[in-house]
Amino acid sequence: MTDWSANPDERIRYYSGTALYSVKFKPDGFSELNENIRCYLDLGKVYNLARVKLNGKDLGTIWTSPWRVEITGNLLQDENLLEIEVANLWINRLIGDENEPWDGITDGKWPEWLVNGKERPSKRYTFTTHRFYKKDDPLYESGLCGPVRIIYKPD
Repeated sequence: MTDWSANPDERIRYYSGTALYSVKFKPDGFSELNENIRCYLDLGKVYNLARVKLNGKDLGTIWTSPWRVEITGNLLQDENLLEIEVANLWINRLIGDENEPWDGITDGKWPEWLVNGKERPSKRYTFTTHRFYKKDDPLYESGLCGPVRIIYKPD
């Protein structure tokens, strides 16, 4: 797991949206668990929100620290399927689009390509009425940065 904004691939570095992480795993130390132990999935660091599913059960959406959800009762001794959907902010895409020529509102006028339903002349992904960022602005951390781990705590 790495920060998307540090990725050399521009499609990932400037990506805005949701990505799905999934892994099958067998938990360590499961046989020693008893009813007095609570299990938590700790996601480490997430930018900016995460929806967690374990073995098909939706365990909710997390949007703040600690990036943790209880998994007691949902964790299996054998193979488990963990799915984490992570959504980031729009900012990095807006910054990435500044590497393309401006084709938005100029002198208070909507662009002809938009008004006439024509193909967009640039390769921008976004359309805004104002330029909020510059191409050299720092990117915001994005994605599931971890470390992801299971925490066992006495009840």
